[in-house]
Amino acid sequence: MTPYQKSGNCGRFFVNVKSPHASDYLKFTRGLLVYACSTMPEGHTLHRQARDQTRSIAGQLLRVCSPQGRFQTGAAELDGKRLLRVEAAGKHLLYRFDDAPTLHVHLGLFGKFKRHLNPPPEPRGAVRVRFTGTHHTIDLAGPNQCELLNEADVGALLARLGPDPLRDDADPRAAWQRIRRSRSPIGLLLMDQSVVSGIGNIYRTELLWRLRVHPKMPGHALTRPKFNRLWKDAVALLNVGVKYNRIITVDLKRSRAPASKLRQQERVNIFNRSTCPRCQGPVTRFELATRRVFACERCQPLPVCANDPKSAPADASGLPNFLAGL
Repeated sequence: MTPYQKSGNCGRFFVNVKSPHASDYLKFTRGLLVYACSTMPEGHTLHRQARDQTRSIAGQLLRVCSPQGRFQTGAAELDGKRLLRVEAAGKHLLYRFDDAPTLHVHLGLFGKFKRHLNPPPEPRGAVRVRFTGTHHTIDLAGPNQCELLNEADVGALLARLGPDPLRDDADPRAAWQRIRRSRSPIGLLLMDQSVVSGIGNIYRTELLWRLRVHPKMPGHALTRPKFNRLWKDAVALLNVGVKYNRIITVDLKRSRAPASKLRQQERVNIFNRSTCPRCQGPVTRFELATRRVFACERCQPLPVCANDPKSAPADASGLPNFLAGL
């Protein structure tokens, strides 16, 4: 390792690495490894980030700075501390440091990460936080939330999240109890991060299609066996998402090409498509709480109880319950 050098307002370790130690799912271009999200990332993206960043910079004393300047005080508290691990909970990331507060990150719509091989280039754009380890540097830009939390705050954050299908400590019974008592549409409940965390718009549509459940069906109409199938399917699909770093909900055993070769529209069944691949019938598009949803009216018939006014959510828009969690 070369000696520690100071560059600009950010300390960095410079290390010469002739060839990147990167898996085949990461694109390597001129020493730059890029992770970015142009839309709200779903849970698999955050778990993939947690896994990859833990492999790259955990167990190391990090140089932490805020090139943009908006996180200078927080960065100073973390600078020189050892990162123990990065973990994901739903759509949140938690950076656990030794003898330091936990860094909480929520990417929102515009947050993105860039991973560089050392020596990294000068920070470009509004880089909120830069983590520099032995061999890699990770830049975070544009997050919705970037804050330090004590253990009580971390506990409060996790307590208000529903079970995450990708976490080992997830208890699906908590989600079942919320769903079975609710008159809100199941399509809204799956997007409520206090019911189930990590599921976003695409997974919501695809899971319900695979289960043959209409998104407008009230939660209390879902049977326990179907909920069990829903949870099991969510665990399986989200893990596929982590593995391939993309949403894939089609049956890979029947796909025309390997997962890495599938085009975007070939990875899903009905999301943003016009024809149902199961019955060849039309796919209907509508909105729930301002978010677009897709369903096949043949494969996902709406139960009679869904037309009962007593089954409607207290707020027809659904917005008050979901804006804070999305």
